[in-house]
Amino acid sequence: MKKLFVLIVIAGTFFVYSCGGSENKPVVAENDATASQNSEASKENPAYDPERGKGKFTHVDVSDKLDPAMAKTGEKVAGLKCSGCHRMTDEKLVGPGWKGVSERHKPEWIMNFITNTDEMIDKDPKLQAQLELCLVRMPNQSLTDEDARGIYEFMRKNDGVK
Repeated sequence: MKKLFVLIVIAGTFFVYSCGGSENKPVVAENDATASQNSEASKENPAYDPERGKGKFTHVDVSDKLDPAMAKTGEKVAGLKCSGCHRMTDEKLVGPGWKGVSERHKPEWIMNFITNTDEMIDKDPKLQAQLELCLVRMPNQSLTDEDARGIYEFMRKNDGVK
C-alpha cells in the first residue's frame, strides 16, 4: 500500500511538472509562429476557420459591459467542471491558466472549444501545440450553450471586464 501511494505521488508530480513551469519566450515570436500555423492550417483545411474554430457558434453577441449574473453562473460551472485542471492565473496545472484567454481568442473560438472540444483539438494548430505541452486532451464536459456562455463571461470577468 505504501509503495502504491509513493508511485501515485511520483506519477502525479511528474504529470504536474510536465505541464508546469514557465518559459520566457518572446511574445512576438509565439504570435508569428501561431499566425503561420493558422495560415498553413487554413490552406490544408479550408473549412476550418482558426479565428472562430469549429462548431455551431459563428457569432457571439458580447457587450462592452460584463453580465454579472451570467459570470456568476459561469463561475459555479467552472468551479465544478474546470477548476481541477485550470487556474485563473497564467499558471499551468493540467491545462493552461485562463488569465488573458478572453483577450487572446475570439468569443466564438472559446465557445466552440468549450462545446466542441474533440473536433477543435483535432483541427486547431494552437490546441495541438498546447496538447504537446500538457500531454492531456481536454475532456468533453458536455456543457450546454448557456453553461459555455457563462464560463466565457466568467473568463471576461477574470480578465478585468467590468
